[in-house]
Amino acid sequence: MISALRFLLIDIISIYFYVVIAAVIASWLVAFGIINSYNPIARRILHILHALTEPLFAPVRRILPAIGGLDLSPLIVLLLLGFIRNWLLVGSLF
Repeated sequence: MISALRFLLIDIISIYFYVVIAAVIASWLVAFGIINSYNPIARRILHILHALTEPLFAPVRRILPAIGGLDLSPLIVLLLLGFIRNWLLVGSLF
């Protein structure tokens, strides 16, 4: 049971890792004008990505503000997710 729960958490973290990467790429595409954020489909996808990632980005942004206009919160979140995932793979959570 514990092992199954641990592997479920590892899978959720792995999926969320890709969601964060997708949010970063989407924000770059909007910033460079490749994606039109007025398009209803694009706006909906951007809203979903924002809703999924902002709960973790916001606390990191409060601690580490943007440096020279560069938001480092996705990088910190990806590092934390990787650390937690590796800890779950190697160590025991419970």
